[in-house]
Amino acid sequence: MTRVLLFLGSLCTALTLIVQPALAQWPERPLKLIVPFAAGSSSDTIARIIGAKLGERLGQQVVVENRVGGSTVIGTDAVAKAAPDGYTLGLANTTTHAASAALNANLPFDPVKDFTPVAMIGSSPFVLIAAPQVPAATLAEFVALAKARPGVLSYASAGTGTLAHLAGELFKRQAGVDVTHVPYRGTAQSVVDLMQGRIELSVSTIPPTLQQIREGKLRALATMSDKRNEMLPETPTVAEAGVPGCEVGLWTALVVPAGTPPAIVRRLNEAVLAVAAAADVQQAMKIQGVDPEPGTSEAVAERIRTDIVKWKEVVAAAKIAGTTQ
Repeated sequence: MTRVLLFLGSLCTALTLIVQPALAQWPERPLKLIVPFAAGSSSDTIARIIGAKLGERLGQQVVVENRVGGSTVIGTDAVAKAAPDGYTLGLANTTTHAASAALNANLPFDPVKDFTPVAMIGSSPFVLIAAPQVPAATLAEFVALAKARPGVLSYASAGTGTLAHLAGELFKRQAGVDVTHVPYRGTAQSVVDLMQGRIELSVSTIPPTLQQIREGKLRALATMSDKRNEMLPETPTVAEAGVPGCEVGLWTALVVPAGTPPAIVRRLNEAVLAVAAAADVQQAMKIQGVDPEPGTSEAVAERIRTDIVKWKEVVAAAKIAGTTQ
């Protein structure tokens, strides 16, 4: 037994001597950042902002690769199945790691077990936006109108099963209203229909509607966050507007495949947090409607776990079927 223990101890020492130089030399080549969203999207823009600065800190280029399809499943699965060597990172958010799990029991990956979180970057709150023709200047007035006309008013989202759809259903539940969901393929057409009065309410992130809100063509009733957003400082939060409990943020983080050496994860975390704390990066993210929220890998892991539970409850209560986009 003693000889066996000595042998195992020697083996561990030898492996340590082999691994440590490899970690000291990492990274020796460019890194790949897989983004399961289309080029030009808000998520893609955030990835490129962070990736460029991260590459500067690590001394190696971070190449953004868009893997679109399967309602973010294809790109996210590619990250899960990549070699855990620190050269493949993934952009993760509420859709890829929480809403998708709430809507699909047969994902090809486990959003908790198959990834190691690196760092939290920030969060984009949703905003409840009313058409100018709607006789409701506040969220409380809209709720009163919806209760007086159950099933008559409608709200738009970027598609069935998207986080905007789930956010709308959470609002309905917390406000106790019956508002009909109208799914769109993206946000552009829903903004047109909202301004023309074909629908009464929209659930969206801030950037696609910010100009129309500032011009008075649309009315922001409340941000679905726990604090006011710098882009819409005069708009109350849902709690301030009288409907607490429906806070929704599209958080964004970086992850790597499970099994990536802890020393590499720590170095990545330190680098990402330094990048995310830079003033120019924070300003660039705010333009995209993102509230910078640099956070630890543990914070990301906890957010994933709690959000899966949260959105499973919403999906079950609203009887939503389908997959995210």
